[in-house]
Amino acid sequence: MANLKVGFLQTAPVFGDIRGNVDRVIKRLGRADTEGLELVVLPELFSTGYQFTSKKELRSLAEDIKGGYSAGRLSSLAKERGMYIVAGLAERSGKKLYNSSVLIGPKGLVSVYRKAHLFWNEKAIFSPGDIPLEVVNIGKARLGMMICFDWLFPEVARALALKGADIICHPSNLVLPNCPQAMITRCLENRIFAITANRVGTEDRGKGEALTFIGKSQIVTPRGEVLVRASGKRAAFAKADLDIALARDKKITPKNHIFRDRRQDIF
Repeated sequence: MANLKVGFLQTAPVFGDIRGNVDRVIKRLGRADTEGLELVVLPELFSTGYQFTSKKELRSLAEDIKGGYSAGRLSSLAKERGMYIVAGLAERSGKKLYNSSVLIGPKGLVSVYRKAHLFWNEKAIFSPGDIPLEVVNIGKARLGMMICFDWLFPEVARALALKGADIICHPSNLVLPNCPQAMITRCLENRIFAITANRVGTEDRGKGEALTFIGKSQIVTPRGEVLVRASGKRAAFAKADLDIALARDKKITPKNHIFRDRRQDIF
């Protein structure tokens, strides 16, 4: 089984500057060190920034997935480079607003996931996700998506693993310190890869509730090895080659299989 060349981009977006944020990402992904990349993961809400002060402000910045500037630019890049891109966006769908993640490939939009577990003040402005978890086959690997705070609910990663995911793509805007270590456990207990793409910087737009994002984007293997972890202070790009066969082997010992050994009769 051929390896998959993957990467993440850890960004420092300017709040509300959709075109600037998107254009900087496109420019960075156009550099020589991204040649041959087959999958890249971007942060949650990468094009808008995070700390909306009201639903009205969110609505003014949210985009339709189809026809929006952010998805359109990413689609053009994915087609040009023959790659897949996972990115977090503020989605407008009719009267509802979602914290969403898109999977875009060489032929355009492949899949959308809407964040199931809303964090803190997100509950006041976003609708909770209403799309069932999905696993998509991109040829060399099967991908699932979750967003930021979903990490705290192990059922999400387990459900994706049971559906056949080899890699969890995890756009994030992490402020709590625990996720990087917790994702090691998610990978170990499901024997899957995870690519967490976080952001850096501070936003202080809401009544003294400053949020400092922890960075530390990372790629973790099914054995719990951290292949690469970014700093907590700076924008960064990192990449790795993933041996997808590792995620297909669910045996811990010749007599222990992580899914078959589950005691569902007593859970």
